[in-house]
Amino acid sequence: MAVYKITQVRSRIGANKRQRATLDTLGLRKINRSVEREATPVVEGMIKAVSHLVKIEKIQ
Repeated sequence: MAVYKITQVRSRIGANKRQRATLDTLGLRKINRSVEREATPVVEGMIKAVSHLVKIEKIQ
């Protein structure tokens, strides 16, 4: 299964409460921090919700 490398590239300050919670769930708390998550429908939905704050790279 594919893996996504998700990097936060924009600040969460202007984001609404729900988007901040999504970033927390993904494990992103600071700019330029990265996490790797398995490509599941749930993770893809979270990425779509905060796509303007993160950069996505597909691994494998």
